[in-house]
Amino acid sequence: MEYDVIVVGGGHAGCEAALASSRMGNKTLLITGNINNIADMPCNPSIGGSAKGIVVREIDALGGEMGRNADKSKLQIKMLNSSKGPSVQALRAQADKITYPKEMLKTLKSVTNLEIKEDLVENLIVRENTVEGVELENGEKIYSKAVILTTGTYLKADILVGNTRHREGPHGEKPSNYLSDNLKKLGFRIIRLKTGTPQRIDKNTIDFTKTREEKGSDKELFFSFDDNEHYDVNDQISCHLVYTTSKTHEIIKENLNKSSMYGGLDDIEGVGPRYCPSIEDKIVRFSDKPRHQLFLEPESLYYDDIYIQGFSTSMPHDVQEQMVHSLPGLENAKILKYAYAIEYDAIYPTQLKQTLETKLINNLYTAGQINGTSGYEEAACQGLIAGINASLKIQGKEPLILKRNEAYIGVLIDDLVTKGVRDPYRLLTSRAEYRLLLRHDNADIRLREYGHQIGLIDDKRYNDFVHKKQMMKELTDKLNSVKITPTKKVSEYLETLNTPALKDGITLYNLLKRQEITIDMLYPFIDVDYPEEIKKEVEINIKYEGYIKKANREAKKLLNLENKKIPDDIDYDTIGNLASEAKQKLNEIKPTTLAQALRISGVNPADISILSVYLKKEYRNGSK
Repeated sequence: MEYDVIVVGGGHAGCEAALASSRMGNKTLLITGNINNIADMPCNPSIGGSAKGIVVREIDALGGEMGRNADKSKLQIKMLNSSKGPSVQALRAQADKITYPKEMLKTLKSVTNLEIKEDLVENLIVRENTVEGVELENGEKIYSKAVILTTGTYLKADILVGNTRHREGPHGEKPSNYLSDNLKKLGFRIIRLKTGTPQRIDKNTIDFTKTREEKGSDKELFFSFDDNEHYDVNDQISCHLVYTTSKTHEIIKENLNKSSMYGGLDDIEGVGPRYCPSIEDKIVRFSDKPRHQLFLEPESLYYDDIYIQGFSTSMPHDVQEQMVHSLPGLENAKILKYAYAIEYDAIYPTQLKQTLETKLINNLYTAGQINGTSGYEEAACQGLIAGINASLKIQGKEPLILKRNEAYIGVLIDDLVTKGVRDPYRLLTSRAEYRLLLRHDNADIRLREYGHQIGLIDDKRYNDFVHKKQMMKELTDKLNSVKITPTKKVSEYLETLNTPALKDGITLYNLLKRQEITIDMLYPFIDVDYPEEIKKEVEINIKYEGYIKKANREAKKLLNLENKKIPDDIDYDTIGNLASEAKQKLNEIKPTTLAQALRISGVNPADISILSVYLKKEYRNGSK
């Protein structure tokens, strides 16, 4: 049997890759070790978060599935940083751990051109540096035009607790024991990473009166831009906030040598996540802090497990019991599942092109935690881009490469392939230099055209998007065309809004630029009866117009460097005056543009100037 695309792994990256490939008309095979673990959430039962929530919106804008599925399965949703500026606002939802994978599997099974097979891939079929398929554990060979590896944390996975190490996946499943070794034989640099997860607690054994309730938003919120089912905002499940105590810290310090990470095991190679550390790491690294916040989060409506966000550990079970019982409200808590750390193999991501195709093997793509990232959202967006680009290459079309000023997805992929990783990569708003352009509200404006062009956004969804843009323009034009003057009536109204009186006439457009004025305050002067998302986005565009224009100007300068391509056959060692470190890094990364070269650690502006002069001289008029 031969396929156009084979996707290996059924996690969040694999689901998006398989859906994108099949929806773009390719005969696609998704191979997973256990069909019941498709779109599983082995760690945090949430979708979104700071920066990550914007990624989910970007996935939806391009035609991916994560946002739609999160909306179907949410237990609670809220807008983070709602009191701050629009560049850092993002959605975060508690997702039902039963409903989310169930709905995703239903979606996968409903798509034509897509088959699902339970098995383990042991090796790749490669000829003349081009992948031609996969070899299964039983020796069976399946051929394809492209392969996408989305193996998550399953490559030579080890579960770590105290001084014990067990070769198994997150739920005790059999890991992939040979694939990463075979990738190494093909020439790939393999690194070892680790992550972890906290305990699950029986809800009925928690005294919630000692915790602070954290409710969902009192307004309907959605990840998806498309038709959404209304829900009762009062019917959301609450989370609860608690803090570690001095007793918690004392227990951890006394037993630090029993943690897998701090002496329990002496053969740990994996580097853990810097921005989602274990509770041991927090106590050691932030020893001046008297307490750390933890969230008690519901996992599902179908069972009573509570997830302790922020309490990841690799301590032995008896120490975990003491730690949990030291928390307010959890003095008598019953642990249903103990915490653990997991160590696994990954590919060093500078071995990838910006399309997520590997540089070593043609038509082989990788996405998700195999590329050194952490998080469901980071994985899903990579799977989507890998699925899209594998499909476009098969169809003989130009790839989709999102720029840093177009999407957080572009920031993430560029960071991976240009800078590599030292620890599991987590997307943060601080990583995006144009974050005012990459907002929650405008992800569709930025990316839906791409989704329609590649065939993942159908005509109905696209027409709805066009109508939205028309309404935004109409409202903006109205605000620009209506002018108010300093009459007595106007002055009295503005006084009630605690805003300065007018000296001259002013358009509503310019009045809205005042910090204390919102678009809904303009009802006495104009009909602003538009959908909430239209009003919000127009208001942001007007209030932040100066900053947005400045960011666009800066992005345009960068685009000039992005347009200066670097030929594949360039030999950096022959370029005089280039710093030795720059030569080494440029040869390793092989940047495709001067802009990407400038972002490489170890390459400075002087090196870029030398490289620019060299390119003009040696490659002028196609002389090379």
